[in-house]
Amino acid sequence: MLWGAATGALELRADNKGGVRVSGRFPYSTETDLAPGRAERIEARAFAERIDAGEDINLLFGHDWQRPLASRAAGSLEITDTDDALEFRATVSGSTSWAADFLAAHAAGLIKGLSPGFRVAKGGERIERRGDGLLRTITRADLMEISAVTRGAYPSAQIEARAWGVKDANLHLNSGLHRTLARWRA
Repeated sequence: MLWGAATGALELRADNKGGVRVSGRFPYSTETDLAPGRAERIEARAFAERIDAGEDINLLFGHDWQRPLASRAAGSLEITDTDDALEFRATVSGSTSWAADFLAAHAAGLIKGLSPGFRVAKGGERIERRGDGLLRTITRADLMEISAVTRGAYPSAQIEARAWGVKDANLHLNSGLHRTLARWRA
């Protein structure tokens, strides 16, 4: 399985049900250098087949299937595939230890990448020679998951966190997640 992250953003905000709304965007047709002489680009709607078919796709913490944050099957992950980008919205509950770790690591500025996990479909790539390097263009792939990561393969990925009027009686103004999110208030 290959992973990557492109120029985009991962945004978090608390909801009024004890969860945190997470949204992100993976722009298509953005090129990155994976290694010296090896570049990659994912074309528009390369992930469309599984998304359009309504297949289950997960939001994971660090590409770890043992640390799921949301999924389409659970109704906590929505994915939209457009000609410009893969976009998602999820509700993450802090009720598991890894979800709490994810929220804390993001609040501390340690989680900075967004990265899709996929399998390239047969005939779903083009390899082109460029000078003394190669460009791999993914045209069709099976998207299995999207992950919040420390650093994605696409270095221009950015993560943003904003609190948009957090109103939860269980959060104290000067402690924990509320204090951390309040620093990012727009």
